[in-house]
Amino acid sequence: MINLQTYTISQLALRNGQDKPQVWVAYKGIIYDVSESRLWNDGKHYEHWAGQDLTGELKDAPHTKSVFEKFEIVGKLSK
Repeated sequence: MINLQTYTISQLALRNGQDKPQVWVAYKGIIYDVSESRLWNDGKHYEHWAGQDLTGELKDAPHTKSVFEKFEIVGKLSK
């Protein structure tokens, strides 16, 4: 994970499934590609939108951070 490309929050925002075909989300500084998940169809998963940092929103979700383990890591979020 050391050589991951770094993306800004603006670059992440473009990977929302609508501006670009990728559907990415960030959690704790790591960016995940959720494009293959049927639950992220059209860049939306319940009240959550792709292209965003979901770190603050996970506490309200019905699952834990382990949900991200099945998705490919594509980069890290710049600080």
